[in-house]
Amino acid sequence: MIDVVLADDHPVVRAGLRAVVDGQPDMRVVHETGTAEDLLAWLDDGGRADVVLLDLRFGGAGRGRPRLGGAEATGTVVHRHATPVLVVTTYGTDADILAAVEAGATGYLLKDAPTEELARAIRSAAAGEVTLGADVQRRLLGRMRSPGETLSARELEVLRLVTAGRSNDAIARELFVSVATVKSHLAHINTKLGTQSRTEAAAVARERGML
Repeated sequence: MIDVVLADDHPVVRAGLRAVVDGQPDMRVVHETGTAEDLLAWLDDGGRADVVLLDLRFGGAGRGRPRLGGAEATGTVVHRHATPVLVVTTYGTDADILAAVEAGATGYLLKDAPTEELARAIRSAAAGEVTLGADVQRRLLGRMRSPGETLSARELEVLRLVTAGRSNDAIARELFVSVATVKSHLAHINTKLGTQSRTEAAAVARERGML
């Protein structure tokens, strides 16, 4: 049997995922949680699974602080507990996909994926194989075909902070880099996107589904 853990902050979504998993003859849900923090606590306390199904974003705040994100949790699950992570989320932007893949996710599916595709992805993840949904594959293939027009993970991170209203000084402090480095990233971003300002670059990135 493939032991599966569900980590998603929406009970309805967890119920749907549980129905898919428990409906398969070779897999079962052994634990479910609504936060990434609880997932890590369960694993740290000795919980074991063959695959973790993990959302990318969790709502609310934890003890006055933002909830731990799925990409950060992925890195911990993969590297501390050596457990494959299959991201199942509604977020399909370049920034989200890159963050999860770079953190070590074994697979990445959108929540509207067919039941059969999800079941196959779980089996593949348990076997240590990489599985990417069709939409995700198209995005990554597009980046490979047009590398000069795509943004790096750090450039996407800078743009995300721009859209959040951060100044160059604030971005530099948050990313622990110099203001000159932030300006250099913005210059490269404008060159790649064919834009003239940070505001225009953020708008174009949103239009293209990068943010």
